[in-house]
Amino acid sequence: MRTRLLALALLLLVAGCSSGGTRDYGRITLRFQSLAWQEESVEANQRLVKEWNAAHPDVRVEYVQGSWGSVHDQLLTAFEGGEAPDIIHDAADDLADFAYGGYLADLGGLLPARLKSDIPRRSWETTTFGDGVYGVPFLQEPRVLIANATWLRKSGVRIPTPEKPWSWSEFRRITEGLSGPGKYGVAWPLKEPVSATLNLSLSAGGQLFHRGPDGKVTVRFQKGDQVVPRTVHDQANTDRSASPTTLGSGGSDTLPGFFAGRYAMVPLGFSYRQQIVQQAPKGFDWQVLPAPAGVGGLTQGVSPQTLSIAEDCPHKKEAAEFLDFFLRPPNMVRLALGDWMLPTGTEALKDPALHRTKDGWATGTALAGHLQPAPAQSVRGYPEWKDKVATPALQEYYSGAIGIAELRRRLEEDGNLVLARYQR
Repeated sequence: MRTRLLALALLLLVAGCSSGGTRDYGRITLRFQSLAWQEESVEANQRLVKEWNAAHPDVRVEYVQGSWGSVHDQLLTAFEGGEAPDIIHDAADDLADFAYGGYLADLGGLLPARLKSDIPRRSWETTTFGDGVYGVPFLQEPRVLIANATWLRKSGVRIPTPEKPWSWSEFRRITEGLSGPGKYGVAWPLKEPVSATLNLSLSAGGQLFHRGPDGKVTVRFQKGDQVVPRTVHDQANTDRSASPTTLGSGGSDTLPGFFAGRYAMVPLGFSYRQQIVQQAPKGFDWQVLPAPAGVGGLTQGVSPQTLSIAEDCPHKKEAAEFLDFFLRPPNMVRLALGDWMLPTGTEALKDPALHRTKDGWATGTALAGHLQPAPAQSVRGYPEWKDKVATPALQEYYSGAIGIAELRRRLEEDGNLVLARYQR
């Protein structure tokens, strides 16, 4: 009888652990889904997991490779099916629906004081929804201008610095002056136009999403929100200083033309520097410049990469201990260097490796204090608003198919209908 009872207890224990981290003969196994994709980044992530496992034989972390291109739908299916990984790598602007849906654990009482105090409040705001914190923001990526240094030097234009950046109007004038037959001052890669437009618009005082006293969010496309879209539109359609063919391209698609001398500058995420180092022809001289500034200075929105714990994870304490190890300052530096991004941690940001002039590290690090939560950070329904309303509307505006009035109508009227469904 005693043997049968022990067998039944063992079966119940296994069943209770099947939906999340498992316990095998006293050893806990946690599944960590990483979205690292660049070779150096994957190597840094996997090496840290190996170091953890070597030092913690009773809590093993299993590395699972995910993909940025499908992560939202993949996680939604996994959550609903009870098969979500225990530790989840994602981006802050993808967390709102999962947090409000009860799929992510509130980390407020799980994280150590060291980690909480090391990351600035403005970064924690990107993963705070209601009264809970549902992710640890650990890597961030400012948008910068990657410039053909030889072209700019020969033109005699003023080279901007973080202390004295170009204004948006100055940027437009300079790109027009750099253009000529078959050559353009700038190539905007806007296949995914929403994030770039909204985040850069903070520098011009834009906000777009406004939360009322009742907590509900509405879209208002005001003067500050229009500076960046108007600049891009006029460069492409009026000045002919922006290549019209790259408006529907991704960032990587612009690099061959950039290397061939067709574009003087390309606005890109900071991490694209790795591809440039790997792909640039021998002798090609390039430099990193800060994005233009407006009434908001160098402020721009970011959606940091995040690490979360699934609500269904039965070993949240151990998962949080892994996060603490994974995000210690030296490890955060390793992750940042592997992804060619900036760490959020204040101690990690002090590392000399992130302040080198080589490959533009110093320029990017100088922007860290100006990075704010992306405007759409806590907006429920943002993914649908972005895909169904904002992306097609901005693409048509940038191509010249519609004017600013129609863009405003679609962002506001059509957009608010979408958001209203999530705020009933």
